[in-house]
Formats: sequence, structure tokens, C-alpha cells
Amino acid sequence: MEDRARTLTRAAELRAYFEAAGARPVETPVLQPAELLLDLYGEDIRGRAYVTSDALRGEQMLRPDFTVPVVQMHMREGAEPARYTYAGEVFRRQEHDPDRANEFVQVGYEVFDRADAAAADAEVFTRIAGALSGLPLRAATGDIGILKAAVAGLQTTAARKAALMRHIWRPRRFRALLDRYAGRAAVPPARAALLAAADPMAEAGPVIGRRSGAEIVRRIEALRADAAAAPVSDHELLGLETLLAVRETLPFALERLRDVAVDLPQITPAVDLLEARMGALADRGVDVDSLEFEASYGRTSMEYYDGFVFGFYAEGRADLPPVATGGRYDALTRALGDGAEIPAVGGVLRPGLMLALQETGQ
Repeated sequence: MEDRARTLTRAAELRAYFEAAGARPVETPVLQPAELLLDLYGEDIRGRAYVTSDALRGEQMLRPDFTVPVVQMHMREGAEPARYTYAGEVFRRQEHDPDRANEFVQVGYEVFDRADAAAADAEVFTRIAGALSGLPLRAATGDIGILKAAVAGLQTTAARKAALMRHIWRPRRFRALLDRYAGRAAVPPARAALLAAADPMAEAGPVIGRRSGAEIVRRIEALRADAAAAPVSDHELLGLETLLAVRETLPFALERLRDVAVDLPQITPAVDLLEARMGALADRGVDVDSLEFEASYGRTSMEYYDGFVFGFYAEGRADLPPVATGGRYDALTRALGDGAEIPAVGGVLRPGLMLALQETGQ
């Protein structure tokens, strides 16, 4: 009980820190409607959410995060620009890592502002960094928007690009799809036989499961169309592989990404935004020359991030989850805005982990 009380006290202090920076404090219900939220959170949170059924309200879930309900609130009633802060418990199942807490306190800072995306990114990063001042932490940054732009501009079918976009968050599956679309992976014998059959359903048994016979036929037709499509070119594949391998301090990463943009010109606007963000961070006193950037960073986090992403990690404590994370989620506001949208970026901290690091000095 003492640890919880101290964590809540620290959370209140952090929220006051963000309020002093101009954020409006908000609350969201602990119990949230499950159907829409589970789609927005992505596979990782879907597998870790506590879901229950209510006779009147349908499926409900214990709040796994604040960002989605805060976006819902803002798109329903918020003015522009807006800054919000919040503090409270979130809940996530941890079957694969029982040493991690399944209930913990989160404090956040969210900015909705369409004036200058680079400046808003830098504002959120530096506010979070300021709240963590004095702790032995390492900062990491990335940009999901660059990878999304690279995929969107590939010279291949819309279906292939949609599949790659869907699996950006699952690096192994993404790599397997790339190899398949580039013709590097052999077609499994069972699939080859299926595609070669004049009527794949002729010898099929009774339809079992949720898919109808018509749905199965459409799926086979999609597989045939994919098999007939030209492979992703070697120069595009090499460009993607080079992009995914970028892991440098920010200025060197920018230089390498400019080189990649020669082969993948579709990433140029996203790389321009990265350069603008680097300038905005420097203007706010961040040592960008030593700030880490990894093109693949953030690909196992919340699936609603679509631009700048960042995290703060305890030095020498790989066993601990990140102490703070955040990123840009413009597409989420489109999904929840019924046609309206506003650029948005935010970050969250875990005051319990902050206290633990303070006490141990690690």
C-alpha cells in the first residue's frame, strides 16, 4: 500500500508539471467499449486486454491505455489547439512475462495542434524528457512514417502494399512477405498445387468453420492474382533493406536516409519532416548529435503510431519495460473523427518505475 501511495503521489506531481505547461487535466472511464478499441490497439494489446461482457453495453475492456479514449473525447468535443494531461491505472495481461505488472499507473501528455508537426513532436519529447530529468535513462527515437511512406510508394499491387502495411508491426511476418513478393521465397508445395488446380474446390470436403465457400473461392482468386503479379524489383527491395538497417545518431541517420531516398523517392517528404524535427529538438536544447535514431524502432509498440516514435529506457536494465514512450498518431484522429482529423502526438510515463530507479540509483 505504501508503494502505491507513493506512486500516486508522484503521478499527481507529474500531472501538475504538465498542467503548468498548459495542459488541461482530463479523466477517462476505467471501463471502455471493447469492439472499436481492440481494432485500434492492434494485435499486441488485443492479446493482453482484460475483456468482459455486459448485458446492456456489450463487450467492455479494462482501460489498457489512455490515448485512444482521450482522442475520442477530443474529436467529440475538443477545441484546437489543445493539450491534455491525465493520470491513472491501466491494465494489461502479462501471461508471457509474469514478473511484469498487469496493473500500473500511467501519466500522459497529449498535444493536438495542426500548426507545426515538427515543433509539436519536439515539444512532447522535451516535456517527457524534462519530467525524467536526473534518472539514468537512454533515449531512443524512430519514425514509422518513413517506413509507411516507403511501402506506400512501392511499384507493386495495392493488395501487396496493404498486406505489408498491416504487418509493419510484426517484423518477421513483414520480412517473410517481402521475400515472397520479391520472388526470393519458394512457393509451398500445397499452395502451388492449389493454385495449379483447375477447380480447387472440386475435391474439397464440407465447409467447416466461419468462412463460406464463396469466401474461400475469393481467397484463392486473390492468391492467384498475387502469384501472377511481377516481383518487387531488386532496387526497391535493396532500398527497403537499407532503410530498415538504419541505426545511427540522428545526423548520420538523416544522411543515410537521404541516400536511401535516391532509390525510394517516396520517402523524401517524411525525411524532410525528420530533418525539421531534428531542428526543432535542437532549438529546445536537445543534443541531437548524440540522440539515437533507429528506422525500425517502434514496430512492436502501439499500432496507432504513424510518425515520430520515442522511448526512454533504464541504462543496464534490459529486464525493465520502457519508463516512458510516445509518438505521433495522426491516423488515429481520422479513424475516430467521423471525417474530421487533427495532427496529434503524445507520450506516457510510468511513475512507479521512476520511483524504483530513483531508489536503486540504476
